[in-house]
Amino acid sequence: MAQTIRRGGKGVRRAAAARTTQKRVATARKQTGNIVGQAVRWLPFSDETLHRMLIFAIVGGVLGAVAIAADLAGVPGMAENEVAIFAGHAGFKVKRVEVRGVNRMNELAIYEKVLGQRDQVMSRLDLAALRTDLLTLPWVKDARVSRQLPDTLVVDVVERSPHAVLRDGKQFVLIDETGHTLEAVPSSRARGMLVLAGTGVESQVGALDKLLEAAPAIKTQVADAEWVGNRRWNLTFKTGQVLALPEGDDESAAALLSFARMDGVDRLLGGKVAAFDMRVADRIYLRIPGHAEAVVADAKAAAVARATHANGADGPARSAPVKTAAKGATPHAAATAHD
Repeated sequence: MAQTIRRGGKGVRRAAAARTTQKRVATARKQTGNIVGQAVRWLPFSDETLHRMLIFAIVGGVLGAVAIAADLAGVPGMAENEVAIFAGHAGFKVKRVEVRGVNRMNELAIYEKVLGQRDQVMSRLDLAALRTDLLTLPWVKDARVSRQLPDTLVVDVVERSPHAVLRDGKQFVLIDETGHTLEAVPSSRARGMLVLAGTGVESQVGALDKLLEAAPAIKTQVADAEWVGNRRWNLTFKTGQVLALPEGDDESAAALLSFARMDGVDRLLGGKVAAFDMRVADRIYLRIPGHAEAVVADAKAAAVARATHANGADGPARSAPVKTAAKGATPHAAATAHD
């Protein structure tokens, strides 16, 4: 009897290996299913809630993709335009402008910046850009712009405060406590305010305030302050008298305090002395108008008296007394204290 042998069939070993692999896959699936099931059982919500969350996640992903596609296609811009048109027809346009906080500056400068927004749809106002534009005005220290529906634009302004007057030749300019320029003013408006002069003085306003705080009693008497040579101060008092201070913050503060003490004892301000020079440490030089001329005149008169006495008398000539200088003055009085 003939026996047919088939070629290409699976061998015993291959069949056994295939069965082993199938068992391993089945075991892994069973274990994975058990792990997932255990993880689901540990979650603090039910299977129904989990199912809803999955649905929401899928829907959210789809909507996000649609939004990105719409944005790329320009749909939001068209929608915003339609909303703006609808808001305009409904009366949500800028019809009124309300400005608050203006006391010193010209309010028209604010309106010139803001009135360009008239008839603009409220939703299209660029408040940040408008605020930035307002901050370019010299008097505006800060500003806040807001909408007041349906048709009012509100501008709240924080003004700068005039602190002193900067003198440049015959021109007078108001500045604030930081040296920021506010506006040009006539000389009549500068009366009663501290007047500053000198190259670069606008950057020294804070330093001058600190200096004057060293002698509060003197501070109220200062009318002018000149920044000399970009290194020191000449102070002119309301009496017209001038005080020349030394260089250096500490040195000038100490000299001013010393002057305030001397004025409290000897009443220097309002006296005959026109200028006080304290640029040399531990010394003060005084300039009294006419004092030098008086000394010269007295010396000449004494010389004439001696000559007359010598020519008209037999005895030896005697010197006439020379008039002494006023108390507190020095024969080496400094000239007006300018570098």
